[in-house]
Amino acid sequence: MRETAAGPRVLLRRLREMMAEAMEPQERLDRIVREIAQNMVAEVCSLYILRADSILELYATEGLNPNAVHLAQLRLGQGLVGSIAASARPLNLSDAQKHPAFAYLPETGEEAYHSFLGVPVLRAGRTLGVLVVQNRTQRHYREDEEEALETVAMVIAEMIATGDLARLTRPGIELDLSRSVSLKGLPFNDGVGLGHVVLHEPRIVVTNLFNEDSDREMERLEAALSSLRLSIDDMLSRRDVAFEGEHRAVLEAYRMFANDRGWVRRLEEAVRNGLTAEAAVEKVQSDMRARMLHMTDPYLRERMSDFDDLANRLLRQLMGRGPDALAEAMPKDAILVARSMGAAELLDYPRERLRGLVLEDGAPTSHIVIVARAIGVPTVGQVKGAVSMSENGDAVIVDGEDGQVHLRPQADIETAYAEKVRFRARRQKLYRELRDKPSQTKDGVPVELLMNAGLAVDLPQLAQSGAAGIGLFRTELQFMVASTFPRVEAQEGLYREVLDAAAGKPVTFRTIDIGGDKVLPYFKGAQHEENPALGWRAIRLTLDRPALLRTQIRALLKAAGGRELKVMLPMVTEVDEIRQARAIIDREVRHLSRFAHHLPTSLKLGAMIEVPALVWQLEELMQAVDFVSVGSNDLFQFVTATDRGNTRIAERFDPLGVPFLRLLRQIAQAGQAAHTPVTLCGELAGRPISAMALLGIGYRSISMAPASIGPVKAMLCELPLEALMERMEDALANHGAKTDIRAELTAFAREHDIPL
Repeated sequence: MRETAAGPRVLLRRLREMMAEAMEPQERLDRIVREIAQNMVAEVCSLYILRADSILELYATEGLNPNAVHLAQLRLGQGLVGSIAASARPLNLSDAQKHPAFAYLPETGEEAYHSFLGVPVLRAGRTLGVLVVQNRTQRHYREDEEEALETVAMVIAEMIATGDLARLTRPGIELDLSRSVSLKGLPFNDGVGLGHVVLHEPRIVVTNLFNEDSDREMERLEAALSSLRLSIDDMLSRRDVAFEGEHRAVLEAYRMFANDRGWVRRLEEAVRNGLTAEAAVEKVQSDMRARMLHMTDPYLRERMSDFDDLANRLLRQLMGRGPDALAEAMPKDAILVARSMGAAELLDYPRERLRGLVLEDGAPTSHIVIVARAIGVPTVGQVKGAVSMSENGDAVIVDGEDGQVHLRPQADIETAYAEKVRFRARRQKLYRELRDKPSQTKDGVPVELLMNAGLAVDLPQLAQSGAAGIGLFRTELQFMVASTFPRVEAQEGLYREVLDAAAGKPVTFRTIDIGGDKVLPYFKGAQHEENPALGWRAIRLTLDRPALLRTQIRALLKAAGGRELKVMLPMVTEVDEIRQARAIIDREVRHLSRFAHHLPTSLKLGAMIEVPALVWQLEELMQAVDFVSVGSNDLFQFVTATDRGNTRIAERFDPLGVPFLRLLRQIAQAGQAAHTPVTLCGELAGRPISAMALLGIGYRSISMAPASIGPVKAMLCELPLEALMERMEDALANHGAKTDIRAELTAFAREHDIPL
């Protein structure tokens, strides 16, 4: 093996010397193909580069007609070269002219050559070109020769990525690496963002490609692989990883990949051929990514992200890096691009620099999307391929209205979106003008528009949005962004700041809602659950760990001294849970009274209706609390058995369908009968069309993200509520064919000139 690898090592050394010399790009390419041909004893070596118009252009050749350079062209998929580019797979043929894909280009003079070896020029799984060697005699190229040519192709890919070859393109022609790409996803949060890509988990750029000492690089590779395997074993042995379930299955797959001899053998082969350990990982991963992207099995294609994550971990081990600082070198107009990420991770980024969020996964009601909506970041999800198609610093446009993402947009698209941004700014001016006007329908019915919040940075939006108060303050966000449990003093400080900012407007604090998918890494009491949404979370957790609830209640009571305090319990399943929580609250009130603390002037206790079981306890519930809030996100999830994080079914059932609206109407009517205030504070309240549905079935208090208040208020001011209620009554009473409530509401808005 050492002897067969001597050729590739010599070739890489010569390429390294050429890369270091100052010369024109064309001269460098000509010398590279000449060096490859000489090293591999080939009579022909040719390099084709993929252009943005899907044409493969001959950029350099040794052995073919030199006058064909920049003139000979093949379409993607045409001929042997086009087939290699389209499939991202090499072709090794002893008689190329007998292959069905062979296409003869008379200008090249290649009819004399029979044996053919072509490999794709790959970078991050993307095909940038094709590298070919040919001989007159009929022969099959050895495996080590194919591996050597792939290694050289990786070096050429880095040349293309640096932009060196752009100087050789004719006016009006661009290379494929820089072409404009439009990707379609799902709109998760309204708004338009223009900026530059910041990859949430940036690919580590390998700059040192050639090794000086193969034995030393082999040792580094083995040490990094051992460390990687140990870290995965450590993750699997942790108590918070269950013995079954999807989380463990992913880690088991990681362990299998990390110990896969085929993967390791390819890494070792690349090192023996002269690459550094880092470059070997990048090369093998790029080859694997390109091949898996062309597989038809969706499961195998989805596993590609596991391979990518594993390769990134191995690169970090080799380069001695921890996770990159999220905000390092972050531009002022950052568009975050990620496969998926946690809500707390998003909050780590400087909000003032965020212009948009692009997710390959996600669902409209996942927590990352809720947080993005709360902080007003335009968001598009389900954008498959966004990460692999993007590079840090690429220009990008995110359209949260129609789910479009434009990478490296052309000038006319940028101009059109700049105008769209100006139009939206004019519309925002209209919303600001509505801010101080009464929040009531066209026929004079008052409606309370509240905002959802969770951190101190949300508070300025209370005044800016014109909200009547905070209908839902998610206290768990303070816990999710902290590295340890916030002490009572820190909690008290935040709650006092919230009440001060509210300046007398009502604020409803939801007690800590952790567990399920809101995992606190420092909370050792939580175990991984196979079905966390139905598990140990929210009020269930805090009643079992009453010290958590007592600490929070004490902080709330002290912060609200001399003011009204509204506290809401999440995930209530039985009315008795409210009685247990009230006993804990009463105990804290007595404790603070004993030490003469300044207490709230009044304390109102409410419950969230998120669990369907409460629907059959509505009468008792309304008597047990001072107010009720409907958490439509979880309630819809449980009523329809729809996991809100499962992208396959997230769009299957419509919350504006007849069954769910009937249920919501039943809750509103129960509140009216008991004279108990009812607010809906889920994502349903945040879009004009769904807010209109809620008003039509009896809701007079709704809470939403601050950015949604303007559009909802604009709808509200033009809404004839009495006519809408009649229309909704008829629609929900229809027992015949399926009623399309969205179509009904859209038609009603059109008839009455209501802005949606």
